[in-house]
Amino acid sequence: MSDLKRPLNPEPNNIFLALEDTSLTFADVNRRVSRTGAAILRHRLLEPGDRVAILMAKPAPFILTLLALMRLRAISVPLNTRLAASELAWQIQNVDCRLLICEAETRTLAGETGANVMELPNIDREDPAPQYDDFGMMNLDNDFAIVHTSGTSGKPKAATLTCGNIYHSARASAERLGHTPKDRWLCVMPLYHLGGLSIILRSLIYGSAVHLSSATSFDVDHVNLTLSALPITLVSLVPTMLQRLLDAKTRPWNPHLRLILLGGEAPSAELLARCAADNLPIAATYGLTETASQAATALPDLVYRKPGTVGKPLTFTQVRIINERGEDAPPNTPGEILVSGASVMRGYYNDPAATAKALRNGWLHTGDIGYLDEDGDLFVLQRREDLIVSGGENIYPAEVEAVLRQHPAVAEAVVLGLADAAWGQRVAALIETRTSQSAASDDIIAFARQHLAGYKIPRQIAFATALPRTSSGKVQRREARKVFTDAP
Repeated sequence: MSDLKRPLNPEPNNIFLALEDTSLTFADVNRRVSRTGAAILRHRLLEPGDRVAILMAKPAPFILTLLALMRLRAISVPLNTRLAASELAWQIQNVDCRLLICEAETRTLAGETGANVMELPNIDREDPAPQYDDFGMMNLDNDFAIVHTSGTSGKPKAATLTCGNIYHSARASAERLGHTPKDRWLCVMPLYHLGGLSIILRSLIYGSAVHLSSATSFDVDHVNLTLSALPITLVSLVPTMLQRLLDAKTRPWNPHLRLILLGGEAPSAELLARCAADNLPIAATYGLTETASQAATALPDLVYRKPGTVGKPLTFTQVRIINERGEDAPPNTPGEILVSGASVMRGYYNDPAATAKALRNGWLHTGDIGYLDEDGDLFVLQRREDLIVSGGENIYPAEVEAVLRQHPAVAEAVVLGLADAAWGQRVAALIETRTSQSAASDDIIAFARQHLAGYKIPRQIAFATALPRTSSGKVQRREARKVFTDAP
């Protein structure tokens, strides 16, 4: 493992970005970042602290633009290329962006936002890179990026992350996961989310390589081939991605693969059992946009010894569990998860009310529900806003979902609370069935009755060929809810 107390200086001729058709060394990237920065300044003069949106599907131009803006001391605002123009326009206006940088493939969509648009020119040329240092040294207190939350159950909020948040997150991640100069991290997560963005920034700080796919969506067969044929050492996935990879896997993955960082949502017991049977090195993690990615991570030994845990907080991070009175909850008692430390965001841009609600007395109130066991290991149960209260009883959707997935016809399930005049809420479930299988609502309810208390049993069942998900693989509960609330 690297000495994390001293600065790391990447070797200029080592590979930083491994793409499908070429590889770029740290020196290559440095030159291209300089050219990119010069191109941006030719289009519009920027001042340190200006907010600049990035709308790009291709990973290399995105990364060069991100790093160029960092060098210019501008604040990057990564945008989700899957959003509609109206949604993008709202985010751009919400954070007062001075400029929107796009590529040829996203130029039409960018133009529909009404923003001041710059299409990034081709900077693949051999003339000397411009030299400039007009913006001074980077300060860890400077704002680095504003990242909109994924908005799985409500309107996105704009989390402001500092350079210090990113730096301390990278240091703590490397300390927990380990680090070697030969690491190559396969990045299949979208770069406009922290899941993908953090991989690039960690690798930049530690001088290791990132393998990037040119695919604009998650290509199961291509990722499986990459994991089998190339010396990938780390990969970040959400449980749905891992499940699909295992279902389609035909060849062993390469022996250099030392960790599969699994986050976004809790893996099912069935998936963990399958991973254990294949001796896969699963590291389960809990993190948020607001904590610059990882807050707690369990390494494989602990993952399999204590199924369901995400382990202890990372260095620089503390975790508490509080009850409804704001008091620390005893071990093994569910409550709200609070996080503090050097990786916690500055706040939500342009939203003082949401900031005041989330950041109180030095602690981030996550809205997630979990508990710490007697060893101090964290278990995440549910988001507080997803908790179902029926007849005064608390129902954790994750518990019901785990039971429903045991039904032979059920591939995935999302459990929701619907308004009910008599009980406050009633339980509903949207079911994704397995290929070539079907089930009736009565059959699902009867199955649940064998494994759950009566008040936890879904009273309404709906079926879908696939659950609605974000581009990072999280279930969109707001969209799933529409199946029931929009029904005639």
